[in-house]
Amino acid sequence: MCPLVLELKKHRDIKTIVCLTGQHREMLDQVMKAFSVAADYDLNIMKDRQTLTGITTAVMEGMESVLIKEKPDIVLVHGDTTTSYAAAMAAFYQKIPVGHVEAGLRTGNIYSPYPEEMNRLLSDRISTYYFAPTDPRQTGMSTLLKYIYSDMPYRTFDDPVLVRETKRKPGFFH
Repeated sequence: MCPLVLELKKHRDIKTIVCLTGQHREMLDQVMKAFSVAADYDLNIMKDRQTLTGITTAVMEGMESVLIKEKPDIVLVHGDTTTSYAAAMAAFYQKIPVGHVEAGLRTGNIYSPYPEEMNRLLSDRISTYYFAPTDPRQTGMSTLLKYIYSDMPYRTFDDPVLVRETKRKPGFFH
């Protein structure tokens, strides 16, 4: 997400807010430092011996406060973490559209990998916009198309930076 955050921050007409939950803290801190991206919010939700239910509820409660305060036009979530799913659900509860970055990758088995496959499936289902890492002709996107409504817009990327727009319906993106 850092390349996307950096790109969005170049546009003065787009207010970009970065909210971290702290899931996968060590990797997160390294990436944030490498890209020189600072968080506007850090929910720091991780606790010793935390369960998936604990992560989910902590993210949803923390995100609810941020969403009510900031009132964003869209919430972008990334990947297949429990944080992504819970943040998408929190946005849905506030009636805020969700964009899922790295949408569409599937194994077809909700228990493999567990819980990531279900997190990704549910995040996609909640989402209004899909930002897929693969070309539509490749398996990941064709699998995504099976799970979403046929009129939903999506974009594909050859890398984490916005590269190419793909439309399933003419005029969906302007």
